[in-house]
Amino acid sequence: MSIHTHSSAPPRGATPLLRVEGLGVRYGALVALDDVSWSVAPGELLGIIGPNGAGKSSCFEAVTAMLPRSGRVFFEGRDITATPPHMLVDLGLKRAFQQNAFFDDLSALANMVVALGRQSNPNLVQSVFRPVASARFHQKSAKTAAEQLVRFGIPREFHDMSPKELPYGVQRMLSIALAYGAGARVLLLDEPAAGLGGEDMNRLKELLADLKQEGVAMVVIEHHMDLIMSVADRIFVLDLGKELAYGSPSEVQHDKRVLDAYLGRTE
Repeated sequence: MSIHTHSSAPPRGATPLLRVEGLGVRYGALVALDDVSWSVAPGELLGIIGPNGAGKSSCFEAVTAMLPRSGRVFFEGRDITATPPHMLVDLGLKRAFQQNAFFDDLSALANMVVALGRQSNPNLVQSVFRPVASARFHQKSAKTAAEQLVRFGIPREFHDMSPKELPYGVQRMLSIALAYGAGARVLLLDEPAAGLGGEDMNRLKELLADLKQEGVAMVVIEHHMDLIMSVADRIFVLDLGKELAYGSPSEVQHDKRVLDAYLGRTE
């Protein structure tokens, strides 16, 4: 058994879509991330696991330029380290957060229309001078948004509800749908299975499999071990801000360092 520590190469010679090298994050004297490197290829799911406080969320913050960090980030081989967060979204690098974030005064459908962004919102000139075309555009965007919600496991009976009125499992799926928007090439998900069980967990597993099949590269922080071990192609284990192990689910599950640091602990 071999764990590929300090290697950011994707499996089977696949070209990585997103690659991070030597990421470091400090909060004053506290080192949250120390020389972290990993990559993810199209159609691949990389799981990031580790104890609470291991630096998992700081890793996402660093990748998406939300805080000062050292190291480098590459997208399709191009250095995007200095690219601001809003331009990362334009590249197709999208992120869903641990806490659900919605416009509560809008329906689930209207939230999805907003998430579809420029594709759904006609410009001001068209709205004023071509009202018929504008109305047709809004009708089409609502139809597209509804189809997207259904695709992400949100039945039509929920579309006119406020997000806060939705069952929790549906809220989680909505948060992923909104992050994905009109499309994502790399999707970062922070604990998507938090609070889920039963059928909700199965729906999430199916959705992740579908997105992989469509070629989306995904990086998923997760505490739910059964889920991440069943959907991940590779797993990166963080402990105290450092790489502890990096390999296939089977390799990670049988690594003594991982068992001691994380999987063997009772929580």
